[in-house]
Amino acid sequence: MLDLTKLMRQMQGLSQHMTEEAAANRQRLEAAQKYLEKAIATQDELVEQQEKWRDRIIFANATPVEPLNTCIDIPVPTKVHTVIATDGSQIAPSHHEIAYCYLLNIGRIVLHYGQNRHPLLDSLPEVFYRPEDLYEARQWGIRTEEWMSYRRTASEATVLAELACQVQEELSTAPVPILAMVDGSLIYWFLEQLPSDARNCILPPVLEAWEKMRLAQVPLMGYLSASRSIEGMNFLRLIACPHPVPDCMTFCPNQQDKVPCKLFESLRDTTIWNSQLKPGQRGPLWRSNSRIIELYGEQKVYFCYVHVGAEIARIEVPAWVAENTKLFDESLGLMLAQVQKGYGYPVAIAEAHNQAVVRGGDKARFFALLERQMIKAGIKNVGTSFKEARKRGSIA
Repeated sequence: MLDLTKLMRQMQGLSQHMTEEAAANRQRLEAAQKYLEKAIATQDELVEQQEKWRDRIIFANATPVEPLNTCIDIPVPTKVHTVIATDGSQIAPSHHEIAYCYLLNIGRIVLHYGQNRHPLLDSLPEVFYRPEDLYEARQWGIRTEEWMSYRRTASEATVLAELACQVQEELSTAPVPILAMVDGSLIYWFLEQLPSDARNCILPPVLEAWEKMRLAQVPLMGYLSASRSIEGMNFLRLIACPHPVPDCMTFCPNQQDKVPCKLFESLRDTTIWNSQLKPGQRGPLWRSNSRIIELYGEQKVYFCYVHVGAEIARIEVPAWVAENTKLFDESLGLMLAQVQKGYGYPVAIAEAHNQAVVRGGDKARFFALLERQMIKAGIKNVGTSFKEARKRGSIA
């Protein structure tokens, strides 16, 4: 039980810290805006430097493929269109439950607008209980709980591609704009820390799903709310560099605190684009240079920032979507309409989450069903551990 009386003693220090941090952020933003003005005037030179010294730069930085002062109004979408989304949830494995297994639940959403068609709102559950599912990742030093979340990422992409191809085929007689959306980034940063054998179990199914959507010409989009990315800010570090060339390994091997370019480390991309964009506008398109993208082959990832009204959202798309201007603009229009319908967040993604989420009652019913099946199979002494049973029925 939380003691609010004791907690209140810490609130004053927290509020004071946040006030000081807000003032510091305003100063950093003012400095960043000045560097942005300089970068706009010398953008081509900076991109050349970035490409030439990319192997010597020690911080992740993206490449702008449009002028840095780009502010484009997003077009209004057609009334007739379809939006698809998936999201996942899970029941984690526990040695205290009646059986050591885990469950993935992938929510599926298909919303048709202006077509007099019924929407699809359901989920696809899958139980993993075989030894190869539960213990395969142990050989790479990965806990089952972590491996479960990685498997969920691959399943979300696979289900989305299957759904996109199915919807595209259904609408082939009367084609309409379609958008496939996922919650979160298309850049799977967690793959960097995985051994190659483990990555090969997760990434290929994802890229195969993306390729299916490319062939079906259903644009894929990742929507990031409250993004913490600094890839764009790190590009400005090139112009803030006090050295003749941005050779970090030679000039700044220890990342000294007084290096001017470190000004941007605590400043997010969304902060500066919030001062540049108006509601309904997008900023310049960027190409991500994350090292993990090198494993994607031809499936490079581009992103931009959009003022959706309530916030600055980061929008990520594969290269084939970004390079098709008409398709990209159309997709952004559909995305913005989804945000407006969802009162600040895409309604399709929110509903996919609602379909996928496993609540406490669902978890209890899952294990009750499992218990009945185990008893029916003749297994004796079926039940939770004393610890779990005690936690569920406190006498305090």
